[in-house]
Amino acid sequence: MAEISGAGDVTKGGLPEDGAVLSDGRRTALWQPRHTSVARSVAQYSRFVGIMKILLPSAAGLLLLLIVVLPQFRQQDDRFRIGMNLIEESATDTLNMTNARYYGTDDKGQPYSVTAANVRERPDDDPAVDLTAPQADISLADGSWLSISAHTGVYNREQQLLDLDGNVSLYQDQGNEFHTGSARVDLEKGEAAGSDAVNSHGPFGSLEAAGFTMSETGKVVYFVGPAHLVLNGGQTAGSRAPTTPGTDAAGEQSGAAQ
Repeated sequence: MAEISGAGDVTKGGLPEDGAVLSDGRRTALWQPRHTSVARSVAQYSRFVGIMKILLPSAAGLLLLLIVVLPQFRQQDDRFRIGMNLIEESATDTLNMTNARYYGTDDKGQPYSVTAANVRERPDDDPAVDLTAPQADISLADGSWLSISAHTGVYNREQQLLDLDGNVSLYQDQGNEFHTGSARVDLEKGEAAGSDAVNSHGPFGSLEAAGFTMSETGKVVYFVGPAHLVLNGGQTAGSRAPTTPGTDAAGEQSGAAQ
């Protein structure tokens, strides 16, 4: 009987077992193939293909959208910056307002208002403002009123002076109205004057003159001659104009107002 002595390598079926320690101190590690299901592999691949069919067209569409839309945003951003620069530059020089209204009272405490479709302030703290389509309305203590309007005007807020130009029209609630080319209105004193040709008509008749002056907030109006008056009823006067209803009117051919 033979004996085997000494420490030998542990084998299994003629091969070292997995994890066995060999005589030289090395530990064995055997590779064993993994057994996978073919059906499972096919299912995973199909799922991957399905996901990519969705992701790839979506990514392409998003990229195309960015290519088309991004330049538009850049153009809008440029336009916005240009607009802001224009606004800031304009704001440093002047200030524009639409549908502006100014309020005040004359030296008798009678209220007035000045409105305009557009107001443009002047630089350097100038108290005057340029008006488009200005209109001044004055309420008198006796309940009557008068209104004056024009195409353009300049309003001095400190001096309460309103210079009107272009189709100046003055209306009184008694039915009298005056039309001239230009006029200056002192809102504080309730006075107005104009050196352009003026025509007037109302319940009294019609009148043409070379100019006018108004005082006492429209209660007294002097027409500067030469003046031509046609009264209702056919009467005419050339050198002097009689009193109109609610208004004292006088004119001389020499042009001096009385």
